[in-house]
Amino acid sequence: MLLEALYHVPRDKWAYAYDPKTIHLRVRTKKNDVDSVVAMTGDKYDWDSTYFEITMEKAASDEMFDFWEASVLPKYKRLNYAFRVTAGTESVYMTDSGIYHDCPAPPGGYYEFPYIHEIDVFKVPDWAKDAVFYQILPERFANGDPGNDPEGTEPWGGQPKTDNYFGGDLQGVLDHLDDLLDLGINAIYFTPLFTSPSNHKYDIVDYKQVDPHFGDNALLKRVVEACHEKGIRVMLDAVFNHCSENFPPFQDVLKHGEKSKYADWFHINQFPARVENGIATYDTFGFFGNMPKFNTANPEVKQYLLDVAEYWIKEIKLDGWRLDVANEVDHHFWRDFRKVVKNANPEAYIVGEVWSDSLSWLSGDQFDSVMNYPFADKVLEFFNGGMDGATFSDRMSSLLMRYPQQTNEVVFNMLCSHDTPRLLTRVGGDKRKLKLSVVFLFTYMGTPCIFYGDEIGLTGDGDPDCRKCMIWDTDKQDRELYDFYKIMINLRKKHKALREGRFRFLKADPGTPCIIYERADDSIHFTIWMNNTDQKQTLSHPMVTTDWRDALTDEKVAPVNGMMNVTLDPFGYRILYRNLKA
Repeated sequence: MLLEALYHVPRDKWAYAYDPKTIHLRVRTKKNDVDSVVAMTGDKYDWDSTYFEITMEKAASDEMFDFWEASVLPKYKRLNYAFRVTAGTESVYMTDSGIYHDCPAPPGGYYEFPYIHEIDVFKVPDWAKDAVFYQILPERFANGDPGNDPEGTEPWGGQPKTDNYFGGDLQGVLDHLDDLLDLGINAIYFTPLFTSPSNHKYDIVDYKQVDPHFGDNALLKRVVEACHEKGIRVMLDAVFNHCSENFPPFQDVLKHGEKSKYADWFHINQFPARVENGIATYDTFGFFGNMPKFNTANPEVKQYLLDVAEYWIKEIKLDGWRLDVANEVDHHFWRDFRKVVKNANPEAYIVGEVWSDSLSWLSGDQFDSVMNYPFADKVLEFFNGGMDGATFSDRMSSLLMRYPQQTNEVVFNMLCSHDTPRLLTRVGGDKRKLKLSVVFLFTYMGTPCIFYGDEIGLTGDGDPDCRKCMIWDTDKQDRELYDFYKIMINLRKKHKALREGRFRFLKADPGTPCIIYERADDSIHFTIWMNNTDQKQTLSHPMVTTDWRDALTDEKVAPVNGMMNVTLDPFGYRILYRNLKA
């Protein structure tokens, strides 16, 4: 076996407390190089009577490695352990002090998890596991009160531009809550609502006032109360990386320069603060001079923003914050942010906008979740014909191995957003590919989110085209697509196994984009069959049990001679299930 590929460290995603009684262990080996991995566990103070071996499960594989997992319930919340890795007749022993061909005497030099402190266990809000989010860009969702329309508001449904308005507001959201309830969603993510000169509101002037074009603070409170009455959670967008150039402290810097008492609120590299040849003399979001970047290490700035975060949780009983450009704000700030937010609402859901591997924010001291753009990119590449089943399985498995299980259960999965082309556009207008992608979204691990209008067939390229007005005329909506979304949402909400059960690919072969995968818990077992080709296909997989049914029609489906054969139309799918408890 290739010893150089063996990897484990007693921390992070490799050894962590899943709950106050359970430790999860992971080991990496070269792909297809090892027959078995056994965790050799015990208590260092009484090794002989507590010794217990656990055969680890091969939980995932990527292009180069296999990943093995085991759950351990140490009797006394302490754990020392080593791994016995076997390939054929060869066995080696992985310990904290090295890799050996002969088993070192325990427990000296073994890996150690000293103690499970409940206060250190990374806890995520349970409700987020059950949530189906719906992202709303308020300016484009519904115009419920023409009286607060901005000057020059254009007729609803026109072509979106970077600087035009259509009059969407909070009253429009309030008017359509029952429509969202009918769809089945139980959580809303609003893009920014606070006073801002733009249509998107990511350049904020006043962090404690709802933008008057959307309504006022009292109306926002009514919206949240109405949502809560209907069982809908509410998450707002926190833009704490930068503000608007019209933000009063920045205006003071422009006026008084180095003498401004707010000079250190921002990263001013050269006074006076100005834009020269398209480049600002101060740090900004991207290269947008109208969005100066906060110095979140400044105690006054930090306190101001933390007060904002706490204010809205207490004022409107907010359920969570989505954090804009979260990876460009210092970790010290986010650690204090979590303390303030969780103190105000222990069940608040904190989602960071980070587009790449985010483990350094997901250790229990900062975010609960991140926006899982890598998920969207890989899923859409696959269903657009960009890879075979084996490659897709490798890449999705690699994503699962990025984070601890409690993060995987609530990672914020979406297929598009206000920052990307629309889903139907991303799949070339092919509704069959869209459906495959959505089936995968709702049967995969994590918290799913729909971008408003995807469920009725809205299209659009990148920003600003993806930010079209919602269509409310049912004659102009794709109602068949709407019903499909409704079915998938309700299926997920009905079955805990689709929200918290284990995920595993059963068939994902080189050279073919057809896949079979499963979700299962102790009560129910799902298998999902997908034909990601433009030809009719029959997929087969060994199955001994005969008590399978179609999850959407409840039709009985039985294997023949131990082999389940499922015939699928081009870009078709089928979801089967069986109950594990009578």
